[in-house]
Amino acid sequence: MSRVARIPVSLAKGVEAQVSATEITIKGPLGTLKHPASPLVKVAVADGKVSFAVTDESRHAKAMSGTLRSLVAGMVQGVSTGFQKKLTLVGVGYRAQAQGDKLNLSLGFSHPVVHQMPSGIKCETPTQTEILIRGADKQRVGQVAAEVRGYKPPEPYKGKGVRYSDETVVLKETKKK
Repeated sequence: MSRVARIPVSLAKGVEAQVSATEITIKGPLGTLKHPASPLVKVAVADGKVSFAVTDESRHAKAMSGTLRSLVAGMVQGVSTGFQKKLTLVGVGYRAQAQGDKLNLSLGFSHPVVHQMPSGIKCETPTQTEILIRGADKQRVGQVAAEVRGYKPPEPYKGKGVRYSDETVVLKETKKK
């Protein structure tokens, strides 16, 4: 069995877990997340902990037990505290403004870029050059941040573009005659 799967997931205060034959549901103060259950892994909820065990000793079942445990741990953290990604705009005239469920970006194009936020994802702009993307689902938060970054990724010569706040861009030297 995976070493990761041997450690049970502790449920935070106010978080409930329900397991059926087809899916695992985690409810908390920030929302509800569901994930399909694997027939290779037996999931049990007892005493505020979710534990995982393999149904057979195949290599795939052992791998799935660790994967499922990791996903459920992320779901528990998501519905209790949530996840966030911080993006930074670098460049003269690059601006961001959150309006409801839309993010308006001015990235040096001839037109403004409007990104529609999916349900369950919130966007904030503390300053004109910072974007905070928050939500309960770790995968969706990361995907939305990657889509926003994809409009104008940082270029290698001046470093202008949309980047993650902790990202470092290695700048290239320009050609010399």
